[in-house]
Amino acid sequence: MDRTELEAAITERKETLLNVKRGLIERLNLYHTPEQIDDDTPLFGSGLKLDSVDATELLVLLDKKFGIRVGEGDDPSYMRSVNTLTSFIIEKKHSDALVNSNDFVPSVEQ
Repeated sequence: MDRTELEAAITERKETLLNVKRGLIERLNLYHTPEQIDDDTPLFGSGLKLDSVDATELLVLLDKKFGIRVGEGDDPSYMRSVNTLTSFIIEKKHSDALVNSNDFVPSVEQ
């Protein structure tokens, strides 16, 4: 990874982190600002104290805000913290982009 790619990856992560925090605040009606939520804040338990109903809202957030559908084979550990959720979103976007780029098969003229 060269410097330009690294800077792009850092920028993408920062933007996604902010969008995740804003999405959580809006979707779950949290009384926080994005600055008050640490990147490593757990989503459940002592962190944001989300519950099972909130977990469902989190899936809706992923679909509506990020265009991500969670599959049965996805490891649920992405719900541990804001950081793990952000990593999950970035990985999904990149894997979806890779799948979509492989769908294009140029015709070969012989």
